[in-house]
Amino acid sequence: MNPRLAILLVLAMVLMSGGCVVIEDGEVGVSKSFGSISDEPVMQGVVIQVPIVRTVETWNIKLQELKESAQVPSSEGLVVGLDTSLLFHIEAAAAPEIRKTIGINFVNKLIVPYFRNALRDVVSGYQVKQVYTETGRKEIATKIKDFLIKNLQPRGVRIVDVLLRDVKLPQRFKESIEAKLTAEQRVQQKQFELEQAVKDAEIEVARAEGAAKAQEIVRSTLSDSYLQYLWIKTLNENPNVIYVSTEANLPIFKGVK
Repeated sequence: MNPRLAILLVLAMVLMSGGCVVIEDGEVGVSKSFGSISDEPVMQGVVIQVPIVRTVETWNIKLQELKESAQVPSSEGLVVGLDTSLLFHIEAAAAPEIRKTIGINFVNKLIVPYFRNALRDVVSGYQVKQVYTETGRKEIATKIKDFLIKNLQPRGVRIVDVLLRDVKLPQRFKESIEAKLTAEQRVQQKQFELEQAVKDAEIEVARAEGAAKAQEIVRSTLSDSYLQYLWIKTLNENPNVIYVSTEANLPIFKGVK
């Protein structure tokens, strides 16, 4: 066989056995040659790899979510349950260094320990009632994010956000909150009843004052002349009524059958 042809056949067999690797958008390649990892990442495209000579690992640099459920103590020593999410992604340029120093399982070896440590350290500085409020949760999430940025970002892990999805309060604290809400509702009901009673009393006073003023007006307008006028008017309007004068000059009206 022609030596040149033999070499071409061997190269073809090597290429076929190694195959190709396609690096897509949102991915980066880490190249390893003779056991040594290259410092430069392999960017998007088709990459030919040859066993021993060159192999390429595909790394995800898209946004990733790490969910963590933890039981952490508050400043009072009460255990609070937290359901959290960490949003992060790997910097493309940092992928080879992470592969060299940490390995493929970098999430469990690097990110998870820092995330759990941040949860414990930050929450331990807050009371349960602060963890329960929206303001407290935002402060906690911000402090955890700042801690992770400080410790992970220099290693090539870009921290996007920290989310506290749910807070599970201790049973004793839940019962105290329910008791407090019940007491507040009772106070509000009593306050409403008191305000209603005050309103009702004000209405009655206004009615009494109005009636008194009306009587005063009537008394001030009554006179002998006005009464005589009413007598005469009544006689004119009702012919069946007989007017009988008395010694006291007061009328007696008697109906005619």
